[in-house]
Amino acid sequence: MLAFLGAVICIIASVPLAASPARALPGGADNASAAAASPGPQRSLSALHGAGGSAGPPALPGAPAASAHPLPPVPLFSRFLCTPLAAACPSGAEPGDAAPGEREELLLLQSTAEQLRQTALQQEARIRADQDTIRELTGKLGRCESGLPRGLQEAGPRRDTMADGPWDSPALILELEDAVRALRDRIDRIEQELPARVNFSAAPAPAPVVPTALHSKMDELEGQLLAKVLALEKERVALGHSNQQQRQEVEKELDALQDRVAELEHGSSAYSPPDAFKISIPIRNNYMYARVRKALPELYAFTVCMWLRSRSGGTSQGTPFSYSVPGQANEIVLLEAGHDPMELLINDKVAQLPLSLKDNGWHHICIAWTTRDGLWSAYQDGELRGSGENLAAWHPIKPHGILILGQEQDTLGGRFDATQAFVGDIAQFNLWDHVLTPAQVLGIANCTGPLLGNILPWEDKLVEAFGGATKTAFDVCKGRAKA
Repeated sequence: MLAFLGAVICIIASVPLAASPARALPGGADNASAAAASPGPQRSLSALHGAGGSAGPPALPGAPAASAHPLPPVPLFSRFLCTPLAAACPSGAEPGDAAPGEREELLLLQSTAEQLRQTALQQEARIRADQDTIRELTGKLGRCESGLPRGLQEAGPRRDTMADGPWDSPALILELEDAVRALRDRIDRIEQELPARVNFSAAPAPAPVVPTALHSKMDELEGQLLAKVLALEKERVALGHSNQQQRQEVEKELDALQDRVAELEHGSSAYSPPDAFKISIPIRNNYMYARVRKALPELYAFTVCMWLRSRSGGTSQGTPFSYSVPGQANEIVLLEAGHDPMELLINDKVAQLPLSLKDNGWHHICIAWTTRDGLWSAYQDGELRGSGENLAAWHPIKPHGILILGQEQDTLGGRFDATQAFVGDIAQFNLWDHVLTPAQVLGIANCTGPLLGNILPWEDKLVEAFGGATKTAFDVCKGRAKA
C-alpha cells in the first residue's frame, strides 16, 4: 500500500517537470528563483492545480526575479509538493526503484517473512518428530504397565501386575525399574531438545497451538511414569517387609523345633530347672567351646561364680572363660597356663590367684572385682583364698563383647590356642554387676542359697555349644557327690 501511494505521488509530481526542461530546484531555493529558472510558471501551476487554481495575476515574460507582485501561495504550495518529490521521484525513474527508507522497510519485511516461513517449517518438522516420540513412549508405557518382560509381551495375554506370580521374581522388578528409568531419561532428553519459543519482536505472530498440546501430552505422560515408579517402590518395600516377617517367623519356628528336639533327646526332665545342665569339653583342642548369647553392659564391678571340674590330669587347667571386646582381646580372662598359678587378667593387667583344680573334682570358684582401686577377691568352695588391689584400677569393663567358655580369645570371638584350652566340665556360670558378700558366696557354694546372676544367669537358652562340646542335663548340687 505504501509503495502504491509513493508511485501515485511520483506520477503527479512528474507533470510540471515534463512540461519544462529545467529540473526543480533544491528545497532551500526561494519561490522567485524557481519562477525565473522555469519559463511559463503560470502554465506549470495550471497543470498542477487546474485552470482555476491560480492565486494571482500572471507574470510577464522576462520579468525580473524580484517582482512587485509576488505570489506567496503558489510558491509555498509548489515548494511543499514538487520540490521534495522531484528529488525522491525524478522523471524517467524505473518502476522498480524506491527511496532508501522504503527499500530498507521492504527488505525488513522480506527478511521477517522469510524468518516466519523458516520457523514454520522447523516447527512442523519438530512436531512430526515429537509425534513419533510420543507414539514410541506410549508403546513403552503400555509394556511397562503390563508388568511382563519384553520377551513375553507378544507370547500371550497380559497378566495382572499385582498377582503373586510376577512379583516373586526379583529379576522382573529390576527389569521394570530399568525400563522406567530409561523412559524417564528419554523424556529428560526430549525436554532439553525442545526449541525455545521464538521471540517475534519485529512482527507479532499468533502462537502455535500444537506445541502447547505437545507439552500437555508430555506432562501427562511424565505424571503417569512417576506414578508407576512410586507404585513399584511401594510394592518393593512392602515385599521386603513381608519377606523379613516371614524370615522371623521361620526362625521362631526353627528355634521351637530345636528346643523340642533337645527335649526329646534328653528326656522330659532334662532342663527342669533351666539351670540344671553342664558344658563338657572332653579333649584339648582349639575348636570345642561354648558361647554365651547375651551381650554384657558396661561394668564398674562384677562377681563371677562357676562350678568347674578339670580333666587335664594335673597339667595346666587352661582357660575356663574369656571375655573380649573390640580393640581388647583380654578384657576379662581366667586361665592357668603350664605350671604357673591361675591368673586373672583385666584389660591385660594380671593378678595371680591362689586357686587349684588339679584333683579332677568339682570345685566352686568365685572371683569379685571393682574398678575402685582395682580391688579383687578369690573364693574356692566358699572360702576366701586371696585378695589384692591395683588390678586395672579405674578401668570400666567395656560392653558389647563376646564371652567364650573353654577357650582363650586372641581376637574378638576367635583364633583359639589349643595349649590354652580348658578340658573338663563347666556348670552354673553366673555373673553379677556388683561384689557379692562372703555369706552369699558361701550359700552358693554349699547349695543352701542358690542365686542366679542379675547380668548373666546360667540358662539353657543363653548358652550354645560348638565344635563337639556337649550340653547335657546335670544338677551340680546333686551330681557332684556321684561324680
